[in-house]
Amino acid sequence: MTDRKPPGMSFESWVDRQIREAAERGAFENLPGAGKPIPDLGRPHDENWWIRGYLRKEGLPSDALLPPSLRLARDAERLPATLAGLRTEDEVRAAIRSLNSRIASYVRAPSAPQVRVRPADEDAAVERWRAAQAPAPAEREPERPAERPRWWRRITAA
Repeated sequence: MTDRKPPGMSFESWVDRQIREAAERGAFENLPGAGKPIPDLGRPHDENWWIRGYLRKEGLPSDALLPPSLRLARDAERLPATLAGLRTEDEVRAAIRSLNSRIASYVRAPSAPQVRVRPADEDAAVERWRAAQAPAPAEREPERPAERPRWWRRITAA
């Protein structure tokens, strides 16, 4: 705790004196980040710098800032890509059911902004997933044309 400013001393000189005394005591040595550049110092001003920093620090995707209705619409849009990363049909069906359950609860009690989202067709999505998982048919070797007889065989055959 600092002392009170003595009467008759200007505020600026009092603050300067406290800073000088703290520097003499070594209070500013070995601070974390000492000698390192200030992050984002050369970047243009961004009014949402603190939000971006928080998301980066917490390791959160930017989708975390979206309202639930927009997040749900984005999840429905990204469903094929999500399903492509799954290994078994049970996992695919579970992911679709989870999304459809979230869509159903949103339809019952929509939140702003209201977005039109339809449930995914489970069977059609599973069929598309199966088709994407099926191995590509093995390419056959191109048929080579029948070998032509050597030139001396052509002469003797004629």
